[in-house]
Amino acid sequence: MSVELLDSATIIGFVEDEEAFNAFIGNRFSCLDVDRDGRLSYAEMLCDLQGLRVLETHFGVDKKPDPDELARVYSSLFVQFDHDANGSVDLEEFKAETRRMMLAMADDLGFLPVQMVLEEDSFLKKAVERELTKVPT
Repeated sequence: MSVELLDSATIIGFVEDEEAFNAFIGNRFSCLDVDRDGRLSYAEMLCDLQGLRVLETHFGVDKKPDPDELARVYSSLFVQFDHDANGSVDLEEFKAETRRMMLAMADDLGFLPVQMVLEEDSFLKKAVERELTKVPT
């Protein structure tokens, strides 16, 4: 993990860089697609969804959420990705929903930079790394 400075332009720039965005999404999808069938099941995506820790922390402090509520939240997140409601997520659905979620996050961040703790292989960390390659030396 590392502490990084980013703003909406960092995220938008990464999403709009088709080559970088598609490479990240393709790699992430491949890592999640354990059975290599070209589709992500709920079970394959669950670990990644759990990594979001949607209800497990409150202002950085761990808390024990209701397991039934947690299951409903993760299920509803999976449904957001499964655009055709066939019970699995293909690469295009994964790419489209990730793009939508990241642009929504960028919209929420606004133009003022914020410091965030980022996991090394996360979308936001890759966005920061991409931006750093664009800074003139």
